Amino acid sequence: MKAIERLYQYMEYKGLKPTALEKEIGLSNGYLGVQRKRNADMGEGVFLKIIDNCRDINSSWLLTGEGNMLRSESEMVEKLPSVNQTYEGAPYFNVDFIGGFDVIVNDQTRNPDFYINYPPYNQEGVVWCNLTGHSMEPEISNGDIIALREVTTPIQYLPAGEIYGIVTEEYRTVKRVRLSQKEGYVRLIPSNKSEEFCEQEIPISMILKVYAVLGSIRKFF
Repeated sequence: MKAIERLYQYMEYKGLKPTALEKEIGLSNGYLGVQRKRNADMGEGVFLKIIDNCRDINSSWLLTGEGNMLRSESEMVEKLPSVNQTYEGAPYFNVDFIGGFDVIVNDQTRNPDFYINYPPYNQEGVVWCNLTGHSMEPEISNGDIIALREVTTPIQYLPAGEIYGIVTEEYRTVKRVRLSQKEGYVRLIPSNKSEEFCEQEIPISMILKVYAVLGSIRKFF
C-alpha cells in the first residue's frame, strides 16, 4: 500500500475532506485525488507539509506503514524553529533565491550564517535561504525563509503541481510546476492570482537546475 492510500485512511479517520487538506497545505484542488488515481506517491515536499500540518499523524506510519497511525501525546509536543552555531539542523544563508543563491551553492568555501534546527527539515542536502517577491503569496510570502534541496530527477518526471525553484541562465524563480501540453515545455504557475502575475511556459532545455521547495517559515530572527 502506498503512502497516498494511508493518507486517505487518516483523512477518513479524522473526518477530513481531501479538498480541505489541500487548501490547508497549499496544494492545487484535486491533487490528492489525481495522485491516488494514478497510484502515485506524494513528493517529498508534500509529505513534509502533511506531517508539518497534521501534528498527530505518525510520519513513519505514513511513509512505511510501520507503527501506529497517530503519534503519542509526548511525541506531539511542538518544536519551534531555533537558530544555532553548533551545526544542529540545516544551514541558513542570508541570500535570496531570486538573486544570489547560486553564489552560495557554487562557492563551497562560504560558511552558512547559522543553522536552523527545525524538524522535519533537518535532512542531508537541505539549505535555507530567503525568498523575495510576491508571486507565490499567500502560500509563501515576500521575505519568508524557504527550505530547498536540489533534485536530479528530470523535471518532466517529478510530481506535477508541487513547488520548485527553477534556475535558468537568465533567472531564478519559485513556482508551482506542471507539464505543458506542448511537448518539451513546462508551465510555471504562480499562486498569486493578481493580474500582474501570470502563468508562463518555458522549454525544459532552458532549465539548468531544479530545487524542491520543501517548506517555508516566517523570518523569526
